[in-house]
Order: sequence, then C-alpha cells, then structure tokens
Amino acid sequence: MSDFMPWLYTHYIKPQIDAAPQGDYAFHIDLVRNNLRSTEWNSLSKAMEFTAIQAFLLGMRTGEELAVSRR
Repeated sequence: MSDFMPWLYTHYIKPQIDAAPQGDYAFHIDLVRNNLRSTEWNSLSKAMEFTAIQAFLLGMRTGEELAVSRR
C-alpha cells in the first residue's frame, strides 16, 4: 500500500466517517470504545484504518467498472 492511502485515510476518509450520523449504531460504538484498553484501542484503530482504506479502494474499482460498462 502506498504512503498516499494512510494520508488519505487520515485527512479525508476518517473525518468523513467521524462526521457520519451514527444512528442506531451509537450504542454499539460507545460500548466498544468504553470497554477497550489503550493497547486494544490502538489495534482496533489500525484494523479500522485498513478496512476503511480497502472499502474506499473497492468503491474506486467498482466505480471504474461501472464507467467502463456504460460505454
């Protein structure tokens, strides 16, 4: 993974995720946040970063395929 993707996560993807309405998920998010030790929180943060980057890349690839199929 290039150095650009972690930068993009920090400056674009994570702020978008943090700003998204949590709705019915707020209870579960708070439950996880309040029950993790600091070492576990660091591991969860890295796992969330990886997952968000992969989801972003999947969206990019899917969008490219949709554009090609519409031609």
